[in-house]
Amino acid sequence: ASHEGHVVSAQELTALLQPVFTQNSRNLILFLQDTLSIDDFTYLSESYGNKNPFQNEILQSSPSSLVLPAVDCKATRDLLSFLQESGDWKLTNVTDLDVSHLEVNTSKPNLLVVQLQPLVSGLNEISTLEAIAENDKIIGRLTMDLQERGIHFSVIYTAVRPSRISRRTDVVWELRRQLMATEEEDSLSYLPLNVTTGNETCILFYASNFSLNANSSVFIDLTNATFVTRSVDTSSSTCSDFNTTLSLKYTEPVNKISSLEIRFLMTNKFYGGSARNWFTLDSVEIIQDGEKFAKFNVSVISAPAEYSFHCQLVGTSNRYPARLIPSNNEAKNWDVFISRLQIQGFNIENNQFSYASDCTGFFSPGIWMGLVTSIILLWILTYGIHMIMQLTTNSRFDDPKGPALSVPQTE
Repeated sequence: ASHEGHVVSAQELTALLQPVFTQNSRNLILFLQDTLSIDDFTYLSESYGNKNPFQNEILQSSPSSLVLPAVDCKATRDLLSFLQESGDWKLTNVTDLDVSHLEVNTSKPNLLVVQLQPLVSGLNEISTLEAIAENDKIIGRLTMDLQERGIHFSVIYTAVRPSRISRRTDVVWELRRQLMATEEEDSLSYLPLNVTTGNETCILFYASNFSLNANSSVFIDLTNATFVTRSVDTSSSTCSDFNTTLSLKYTEPVNKISSLEIRFLMTNKFYGGSARNWFTLDSVEIIQDGEKFAKFNVSVISAPAEYSFHCQLVGTSNRYPARLIPSNNEAKNWDVFISRLQIQGFNIENNQFSYASDCTGFFSPGIWMGLVTSIILLWILTYGIHMIMQLTTNSRFDDPKGPALSVPQTE
């Protein structure tokens, strides 16, 4: 039993997981999601009635279980490394979410790491509900398949960071929008990826989620390889005062792809209209297996040359503030999703992001609606005051003792 509001630390999590490693069966499955909180199980289950996304009963049917309402983000980030060091595991990264052909050799302990699809929480709760429901089905299919084979296993279901933040009075100040340029790295963030030339950093790149979908069937989550294990190759990146290219090379990111390279092409130009230099992300290129070439034009992503650029959602969807627009036929086969993107390719000082220019405009739809409503009400008030000021009072009155008052029509 844990106390209310207690956050499990890395040391406590290590102690709690020790019984898993001492059991006879040492097959372990780690289901890793991008965001999850204990409140999701109650809020999403009760808010949508019959659309309960959590249909799995594996927690109730298991002989033993442990629920930790809150775990330190640093502990979950180091969980995979800790699990690998805790025993002689045969590590299998399950990136193809079709688990029907998954092979498990029970002659030695197995550690299966299943990267679940990300939750697009920045859009709406319906999208989050559908994503969680799909992840729940994946968990159910894999666990049922192993049970039918008679394989004993333990399951860990967790996430990289929480989806809901407590609104206690002592942490309210942390809830305002924070960028890495002005605040110290919080417990929810990875360190940004940096590319150096000599002793100087020329490119900084950060994203809380970086994933792709090829041909609407192969899901590729590059977040861990890019920012945690740093298994990405950036040696082909180039830097100059006017043109910068961030090259990310991955070897066998999934079973069906042997190599994958993603390029971010940035330029620094002087614009006479603003009398200053601006940096822009002109295009994004994806090269699969050295043959298939996909190119995307980029909209909105630009900032003054001394700034970095930040956007909450970047990708191929029409609903994202910053879009990647396919410019050739091969690009139409790819879906890109990047959340909390921050990138800078010029004028980096002290190995840190500069002040961030955000993709969200100053005048949001809510502000425009408030301004239009205020203008209409102000016009009605002005018109009413004008009409009242046009009213006049009588200057003469009837005298009951005298003749009747005659008012000419001209008056």
